[in-house]
Amino acid sequence: MTAPVVTSYAGGLSAYREALQTYLATDPELDRWRSASHAGTEDRMADHARLMGELYRHGWSRHGWPEEAGGLGGDERFRAVLYDELAAADLPIPGPHLLLETLGPPMVRFAPALAAAHLPACLRGEEWWGQGFSEPEAGSDLAGLRCRARREGDAYVISGQKLWTSHGATATRLVCLVRTGTAESRHRGLSMIMVDVATPGVSVRPIALASGDDELAEVFFDDAVVPATRLVGEEGQGWAVAMYLLQFERAMYAWLSAADALRGLRELRNRLRSRMSDGRALPDGAAARLGEVYTDLVALRARSGDTVRRLAAGQTVGPEASVDKVLLATLEIGLHDLARDLLGAEFLFGGAADDVRWRADWWYSRSATMLGGSAEVQRTILADHVLGLPKESKA
Repeated sequence: MTAPVVTSYAGGLSAYREALQTYLATDPELDRWRSASHAGTEDRMADHARLMGELYRHGWSRHGWPEEAGGLGGDERFRAVLYDELAAADLPIPGPHLLLETLGPPMVRFAPALAAAHLPACLRGEEWWGQGFSEPEAGSDLAGLRCRARREGDAYVISGQKLWTSHGATATRLVCLVRTGTAESRHRGLSMIMVDVATPGVSVRPIALASGDDELAEVFFDDAVVPATRLVGEEGQGWAVAMYLLQFERAMYAWLSAADALRGLRELRNRLRSRMSDGRALPDGAAARLGEVYTDLVALRARSGDTVRRLAAGQTVGPEASVDKVLLATLEIGLHDLARDLLGAEFLFGGAADDVRWRADWWYSRSATMLGGSAEVQRTILADHVLGLPKESKA
């Protein structure tokens, strides 16, 4: 296969968008992903990885990433445009991008050698990463993590457990937050490290969701030896890396998810139009419900767009980004509850690929107010650090 000519649009966002739109609308190789159905998470992630390979080969997914890490330059807005246009062209946004957006930027910032070595393969879809933060006794309270990494010469020996590891069931590598200091040191004693899943002493136990999909995993470390060169940042800098990471989890992850939600909302609208053309009655209040979800989506896009622009300008995004997380959870739950109610029996019993996908996504949406920091924690952050509300008095 002849390699396509790759053009850099790093200096022109509009030119990039227009060229990308033309490619997505005219390349027949992409049609297979518009109608693809998948047997489960493993099949879906592998198929999405092949789409990533196509996008990389033509250069589209390389924009927004630095050249030294396999990219073609440009800022975060290029990645936002890619997700918008994929969704507008009725193509899936590849699943590995969810954590690439969360883990890639801190890798570039704090571990450029690791980014140069591994990020290009991730962009090509040859590997993807899982995020190992939560533990059985430490979910939203990351300062209470107990999975330990002790330094021995030029390596770290990791012992402990991670729970609810995102993409853990299928990932090639895990980016983990581990304790290198004492338990009393709390967030000051944390470090971030990349671990190959194939490392001896690492075992992965997939966690099946109610849908049957293996989206998450439980990971055990039994004296797993990892080179010290796999640190992301310095020892004891893990909390700072995690706080930097949160900017992108709140902004880029939210923008990506909103683009995908808009695609889903269009699909629901078109299915309702099809019902109307067949003379079937719509559920009571269907139009109003669609409007409510669209309003939630527009609110998230407006808020998230501002966050993305600030990242692109090199600004630090602070605790106010918790608004993005709260809005995203509201949208995801509202959209999937809408699909459940409007599709009715098709949602519950339909065997078509779209019906199966809506059911699986509905189950996953139940965790929207918990994954990545619970809604209660986000509102507390906003109350304390943005609004400056008084603390609750203890009677």
